[in-house]
Amino acid sequence: MQITKITDKQDPLAIPKKTPLSTKKLQREFDYYRAEKLLRQMLEKGLVTEVEFNKIMRLNRETFSPLLAQIMPDIP
Repeated sequence: MQITKITDKQDPLAIPKKTPLSTKKLQREFDYYRAEKLLRQMLEKGLVTEVEFNKIMRLNRETFSPLLAQIMPDIP
């Protein structure tokens, strides 16, 4: 059995450095969110088909490069 002592001190090497988002990256995230929201509304109202929706969403991911694009589900 292994016992680990828990202390209040944190290992500075174990904590990754936080880098703040630049204004440009934050704006891209916001623009992506806004585009997705608008596109979903268009889909709900029947202004675009699901196939068109998926094509546009793929293009939006390439254009806006959202930070979490790597872990977002694939678009058919």
